[in-house]
Amino acid sequence: MTGANDVRSSSGVGVVSLRGAERSRASRAWRCCREYNAVGARLRAECGLALGQFEFLHIIERVDGCRVLDIVGEVALTVGAVSKAVDRLVATGWCVRVAHPQDRRSSVLRLTPEGEKVLAASRPVVEGALASLTATVPAADLKLLAPALAALRANLEADGQGQPG
Repeated sequence: MTGANDVRSSSGVGVVSLRGAERSRASRAWRCCREYNAVGARLRAECGLALGQFEFLHIIERVDGCRVLDIVGEVALTVGAVSKAVDRLVATGWCVRVAHPQDRRSSVLRLTPEGEKVLAASRPVVEGALASLTATVPAADLKLLAPALAALRANLEADGQGQPG
């Protein structure tokens, strides 16, 4: 039986009891949306680019032979939403769809020279905003943050939570 302070995954695995300081830390972790919004606001102000557009351009650059499904696998959006967002990137001239060499039903996404320029110009803004936001966080805590977020995402995905649709 779980108590009022307990959090249980929907699969019933991984009951975590949150009390006092633990509950406070968990509550602060959920406020990361504000930080995301702050980075996005700075990026839009300095580069005229939305953070979601930056993320898509970054994924296209990083994933060799990137397809819409590769982006879907990294963000919690539907195939339709990602495809429409990619259509907007194509219309803006930041990427192109190229026929997939082995699968005629699919296309590969590639950055255009303009898309590469936009990404290169915006990367320091995002990195600077993140550095500014995390400047007061001790290095030891930052080293724990990525694995903690990865564990949280893995738990959500295992439970089928946080998925589009």
